[in-house]
Amino acid sequence: MTSRFRGGEIYGIPIPTVFDENNSIRCAGCGEPIVGTPFRITILDIVSPEAPPSWAVGAELNPGPHQFHSEPGHFRAWARKRGFLFCRLSDVREIMRPVPIPGDAPRWGLCDGLHRQSHEFVPA
Repeated sequence: MTSRFRGGEIYGIPIPTVFDENNSIRCAGCGEPIVGTPFRITILDIVSPEAPPSWAVGAELNPGPHQFHSEPGHFRAWARKRGFLFCRLSDVREIMRPVPIPGDAPRWGLCDGLHRQSHEFVPA
């Protein structure tokens, strides 16, 4: 996107500068630049933990916000790369809820939390 310098002149000297703005907003799913407003997703639990995690121990999830193109496939590709599961009863929304998946290795499922049925997790 090109913008014109709005000052016009300084001390009577005209400055007709044209510059390109640096667009550093990139999609977390595909890595391409996002033109316009990005679709931001935050991973938030419904209930906050009783005590904050220690600074010496890394958080299990990065809550975000993460920025994507508006197509849901970009978020699902990002989640798939990180090993998240996706509840097939939910949609991709601004706030996704983490659901711990029982098992040997810690795994997480993501859901929008807007349904009353049991979760049905599938690979993102």
